[in-house]
Amino acid sequence: DGMNVLLIVVDDLRPVLGCYGDKLVKSPNIDQLASQSVVFSNAFAQQAVCAPSRVSFLTGRRPDTTRLYDFYSYWRVHAGNYSTMPQYFKENGYVTLSVGKVFHPGVSSNYTDDYPYSWSVPPFHPSTEKYENDKTCRGKDGKLYANLVCPVDVSEMPGATLPDIQSTEEAIRLLDVMKTSKQKFFLAVGYHKPHIPLRYPQEFLKLYPLENITLAPDPWVPEKLPSVAYNPWTDIRQRDDVKALNVSFPYGPLPDDFQRQIRQSYYAAVSYLDMQVGLLLNALDDLGLSNSTVVVFTADHGWSLGEHGEWAKYSNFDVATRVPLMFYVPGKTTSAVSQGGRVFPYLDPFSHTLGLVPQGKLPTTKVVELVSLFATLAELVGLHVPPACPETSFHVALCTEGSSIVRYFNTSAEKDGCDGTYRCFDKEPVAFSQYPRPADTPQWNSDKPKLKDIRIMGYSMRTIDYRYTLWVQFNPNNFSANFADVHAGELYMVDTDPNQDYNIYNNTSHGGFFKKMLG
Repeated sequence: DGMNVLLIVVDDLRPVLGCYGDKLVKSPNIDQLASQSVVFSNAFAQQAVCAPSRVSFLTGRRPDTTRLYDFYSYWRVHAGNYSTMPQYFKENGYVTLSVGKVFHPGVSSNYTDDYPYSWSVPPFHPSTEKYENDKTCRGKDGKLYANLVCPVDVSEMPGATLPDIQSTEEAIRLLDVMKTSKQKFFLAVGYHKPHIPLRYPQEFLKLYPLENITLAPDPWVPEKLPSVAYNPWTDIRQRDDVKALNVSFPYGPLPDDFQRQIRQSYYAAVSYLDMQVGLLLNALDDLGLSNSTVVVFTADHGWSLGEHGEWAKYSNFDVATRVPLMFYVPGKTTSAVSQGGRVFPYLDPFSHTLGLVPQGKLPTTKVVELVSLFATLAELVGLHVPPACPETSFHVALCTEGSSIVRYFNTSAEKDGCDGTYRCFDKEPVAFSQYPRPADTPQWNSDKPKLKDIRIMGYSMRTIDYRYTLWVQFNPNNFSANFADVHAGELYMVDTDPNQDYNIYNNTSHGGFFKKMLG
């Protein structure tokens, strides 16, 4: 009789959370979850864009194996008939449920969010999701626009609600049904915010007076940044409010005051998300499920907030690839809950009496990858851990390219823990990310090149000490990368250059890094 699973996946959330040391943000409910969880401070996505990242961690395979670098193919047809994490739980007796944005919708999940393979019932999508990109933001002139910065009066919105509010309500309803039916469940809840547009209830702006908002510590394009590495944030330029600023493509900076407004609205959207997470976890308590449910909280990738003169995702920098990742395991990461004792009482982000949310154990700094989620969750609930994939695994339905990170949970006796697992070098954990580009210089399609237009792949390797990235020739017809044809390289040392502003690739001998990259 194994544990239930509640998997919370957030769209475009970098770790601007109190539990990750952010001093400005108000995220009391996620911080409270963190205080009862094992928290990973160095977790990285395998590609900093929605569909490729989600298909990667839901199948436990890297983008070079799913062959999805864009939004336009379904892995079961295009790469191999790979089992997914929810499918594996379903085949092992779980009722699997999807609410909101879990798989990226569209062709990359067969227009069904991979139902019926992955889910016991058809996935739920909030009815108001379709208005996300409509003109719902009131401008100073009283007219409606499709803005990037979009605080709204929820009562004026279609249905007087927002998608994430609807998703929370549905997730709570499903928890109630599962509690009554006494069935084991795997419930995945995908929240939309803080994905653009930054559309959230306007009262959250009150938490972040503009005078408290700074610019990024490094709001300029670094002098030694190879042009192929730069992402020109095309999606943001298409919003009405940004369009009106008429900034030059690709490097023209946004005005300082507007940069502050984006940062303010991103934080406000995070606090709105925190409220939804708080309501969801509070319901888990109300239903008496907190002592029988593993809770995982993570995101598909991060989001630049002006660092390196960049916005959005679409790069290999830490700000785009690093994600929050925490695991609450009843009785393991926290003391067992007494009946009636609450683990997740709802905390109001607007309350001035919040005081300090209890600090949990220090986060573990081990470098980990989202591709490890499948193996980790299987191990946590006592299912057989899927085997490691062979070198080429297109023909293998069930295997994983990530290894379980449960071995890092007990940090007191932290082993060097690389027990012969996948791709461990000298006992040094590594996170791999990658990003495709159509050309050596920023183009209109540099952020999201279609497969046929990819000419260069940026392979990036992050350890506790450095990030090393090679931009190499790539052939989309046979999915081959040519490491003999390096277009550009980047090397950043974490200790001396935590923000990745000073590329020392050209004044360092990097034969050792190169060997590691090739594994």
